[in-house]
Amino acid sequence: MNPAILTVVMLVVSNIFMTFAWYGHLKLQSTGFSANWPLYVVVLFSWGIALLEYSFQVPANRIGFEGNGGPYSLIQLKVMQEVITLVVFVIFSLMAFDNFAMRWNHYLAMALLVAAVYLVFMK
Repeated sequence: MNPAILTVVMLVVSNIFMTFAWYGHLKLQSTGFSANWPLYVVVLFSWGIALLEYSFQVPANRIGFEGNGGPYSLIQLKVMQEVITLVVFVIFSLMAFDNFAMRWNHYLAMALLVAAVYLVFMK
């Protein structure tokens, strides 16, 4: 597979796991599944999910980094990662939380991040 595409796919998968590690426990708590878990159990549960995230994140950065023969500079990888994180977070939040709503300022912030991606890829 093309390293550019593989990097992006792995970053998306990584961010799905990251979002569940960071915010999934809030949904589990609201459903009652983990409402009585002590905080250390929630942290350990999230760390387990984060291990899966790192299993995709680290290889994605190694494959994608131009210093390793990949197509992306460090800043391109980072800005791309942030936009992917935001998109995955918004989709997750819209699906998992009834009270999550996007406002005009959220859309503007997202547009500015997309503009940042455009700017870091300019020659």
